Amino acid sequence: MLKRIIDLSISVVGLVLLSPVFLLLGIAVKATSPGPVFYRQERMGHLGRRFRIFKFRSMVDHADTLGGTLTVRGDTRITPLGRTLRRHKLDELPQLINVLRGEMSLVGPRPEVPEYADMFPQSYARILQIKPGITHSATLFFRNEERLLGRVEDPRSLYVERVMPYKMMLYVEDMRRGNVGHDLLTIIDTVLRITRTVTMAELDSFAARLPRVVEPAESVANVGPDGIEYSRERQVDAVVSLAMRQMETVA
Repeated sequence: MLKRIIDLSISVVGLVLLSPVFLLLGIAVKATSPGPVFYRQERMGHLGRRFRIFKFRSMVDHADTLGGTLTVRGDTRITPLGRTLRRHKLDELPQLINVLRGEMSLVGPRPEVPEYADMFPQSYARILQIKPGITHSATLFFRNEERLLGRVEDPRSLYVERVMPYKMMLYVEDMRRGNVGHDLLTIIDTVLRITRTVTMAELDSFAARLPRVVEPAESVANVGPDGIEYSRERQVDAVVSLAMRQMETVA
């Protein structure tokens, strides 16, 4: 209840105080590229309920039809203004609307697109016991995610096999220690950018210490562009628990 009161209070105050910024950014988005001001994408919400997230549009209209749901550094679908919005995370501000509507919290696991959440049904069923959020320690640690994905030939495999398991490890760890005080520290960290970001070397080390999280299987959830079949039945919670025991907890 206290978390919801804080979410509601800050989202209302934030939307009121930032309304001039919203107006200016909205005009800039419309003036610099054709299409709507907001980008609405379906995400996985609390207890698996799906909702449509609000973002300032940072890509060309109908970008989803021109490429996948992952965005990498140098993606040609990103507009010139969109690069600035994404660099400073200004495109995320409209998610205060989702917080106001009760679909999101200020602090919580980032809402995943169904395509990827469905690959890890057991872990995500656990993670979705709490509301997704605008920011999280995993979000801060992966601020350079687009740059990491842009450095490999197959960003989808990198995201599924390394980035997602690492994020889920951090999500589960924060669920164990989450409280209002921790949320406030995360919000401060988001503003001040204290937390360092992950490196490719750390991702490689993480992957080397774990069994493959995604591997060919008879039970198919999704088929990647290279034909690899991703199983819905992997017991990722066990992998996440192993990661917690083998790696130092990231603050």
